Amino acid sequence: MVARAHVLSKHGFGALLIDLQAHGESPGRRITFGKLEALDAAAAVRFVRDRALGARIGAIGTSLGGAALVLGAEPLPVDALVLDSVYPNTAAAVTNRLRLGLGPLAGPVFTPVLTFLFQKLMPPLLDLQLDDLRPVDEVGKQQVPILIASGPEDNRTPLSDAQDLFAHAREPKQFWAANGAGHVDLEQYDPEQY
Repeated sequence: MVARAHVLSKHGFGALLIDLQAHGESPGRRITFGKLEALDAAAAVRFVRDRALGARIGAIGTSLGGAALVLGAEPLPVDALVLDSVYPNTAAAVTNRLRLGLGPLAGPVFTPVLTFLFQKLMPPLLDLQLDDLRPVDEVGKQQVPILIASGPEDNRTPLSDAQDLFAHAREPKQFWAANGAGHVDLEQYDPEQY
């Protein structure tokens, strides 16, 4: 993420690197697939806004971090968003990850079972519904320029999922497929173009 912060800084944006709750060095009991992590993203933007008055601020989120940028109660008060390798919805994310270990049967066999379990377990354990975790439904509420980036070799968020997210985003928007890149390695794969 440090390299991404340098890109933002070079273009006149403020930058703050954070760990979301229950990630990295940040405390937390559970990952909530972007819902509570959206509170962390909002707090980070408020922190920067309070200290860098008048500065342009961009937010870059990769995978779950990108979902956190759009799953908040209201759009983040930023000047631009970059959503890198962001899943369109939790069912797609789970199916794609299951396919990594279980092959093509993961979708038709295991996804319905896991979806059922998520629907039953998420409300009492995480105080959220599966339908709360659909970046594809929230990306169109963002009113700032958006870059949606993906790696054609991404086996966790396939190019078609990123294109679906892009189709639901408002203008101005741009799509970038970093040829040869996989999941969340776009900046590392092609830093100059990134």
